[in-house]
Amino acid sequence: MSFFKIWEFVMLFFGGLILVYMLVVVISYGIILLFAFFQLRRQYKLEKQDIDEGYIDLFFSKPISIIVPAFNEEVGIINSIHSLLSLRYPQTELIIVNDGSTDGTQQKVIKEFKMVKVDKIIREQIPTKPIKNIYHSEIFPHLWLVEKENGGKADALNVGINFSNYPYFCSVDGDSILDEKSLLRVMKPIILGNGDVIGAGGNVRIANGTQVQMGTVFQTKLSKNYLVVMQVVEYMRAFLMGRMALSTFNLILIISGAFSVFSKKHVVEVGGYSNHMIGEDMELVVKLHRYLKENKINKRIEFVPDPVCWTEAPESLSVLRQQRRRWHQGLIESMTKHRKMSFNFKYGRIGLISFPLFWIVECLGPLIELGGYIYVIIAFFMGDIYYEFSLLLILLFVIYGTVFSVASILLEAWAMNTYPKIREVFVLMLMSLTEIFWYRPLTLIWRCEGFIQVLLKRKDWGSMNRVGLSKKGI
Repeated sequence: MSFFKIWEFVMLFFGGLILVYMLVVVISYGIILLFAFFQLRRQYKLEKQDIDEGYIDLFFSKPISIIVPAFNEEVGIINSIHSLLSLRYPQTELIIVNDGSTDGTQQKVIKEFKMVKVDKIIREQIPTKPIKNIYHSEIFPHLWLVEKENGGKADALNVGINFSNYPYFCSVDGDSILDEKSLLRVMKPIILGNGDVIGAGGNVRIANGTQVQMGTVFQTKLSKNYLVVMQVVEYMRAFLMGRMALSTFNLILIISGAFSVFSKKHVVEVGGYSNHMIGEDMELVVKLHRYLKENKINKRIEFVPDPVCWTEAPESLSVLRQQRRRWHQGLIESMTKHRKMSFNFKYGRIGLISFPLFWIVECLGPLIELGGYIYVIIAFFMGDIYYEFSLLLILLFVIYGTVFSVASILLEAWAMNTYPKIREVFVLMLMSLTEIFWYRPLTLIWRCEGFIQVLLKRKDWGSMNRVGLSKKGI
């Protein structure tokens, strides 16, 4: 067989493989979009204000500890704490865990909130790095600051769990800001679930460009940074489409560590957050699902679209590259660690639907999609049937990378209305049309680098230089 024949066979084989993969992905996302639409439609008809007020008395029975892990967060920590102190919820305690910061994080918190050193006995339910000092606010009785040796975000969260007094805890990133009713709304499925719901995650929105004062978002505005705008589109698609639809059937594997609530009892039983896993938030959710299935416990983990957490997004390609590479590495590590759950009837729908979906679309997706981009470029110049293959793949890429993004933006504008100005919705839609030409290929390359990191067994958590939300007018 000549080299040319072999080349033709290889091109046809890989073209067919990529084509089938993209068809599966597009159909899967189409189904997910439909379920997300019907869920949002059901919630859109509810009077949220009446629901918040109607169930307020029930929240007294579920006090909650808010844990904020902080490492070098001096530019945003004060705003974050003010937003958490302003939350509408009957009974909370706020625990700031300083994970060995080398900047002025601790000094700023102590000065701003009049904190003094105290002695307190802590029951160590989860092993952690040593605690150095404990501080208590003189003006806010429920505000605490725990100083510990550096051990990473997961270790800081575990310290907060050990320190906490209440049966539920909420993890919030040190650069994040919550709307005043976010905690009420994210706790609603737990309160109304009669013990069936042990975890819930809220919606995360990008705060770059918003006007923030004393921990309150006064005006939502799109950033002028096009890289940030593309992340806004990406977040809408991921949260409103993916997580909402999967949550409907208790299939969700990822709840954002920026804003999530869990039952303390169940988290302690699975050993808390994993210190040596990059994606500690996904790893916790997967561990909980595995624990529930193996012990035949009928509980749920849900995503709630209403509660909004505002977080700072990367504004440079280098920082965004680190973030996406780290996220994908964490995803692969967690999926590999719990690979026995894949296609396993013992784990129900999690093993038969969630794991295969995440393996095919999330884990292996970047390799196949990037191969698809390369294939399109080569096939386009070969003519004949390869030219037709390339056009068909381009059409599927447009549907996957553009149509679903536009649909998510319209769903968000209809149901959530985060960006009320028509012009901003139009900008988001216009930017989503450019995604397949630059943003999508870049993120695919960065996620493929996550594979390399896993193969080389490198643990690179990366870092993000914070600008501070209150200082952003961009």
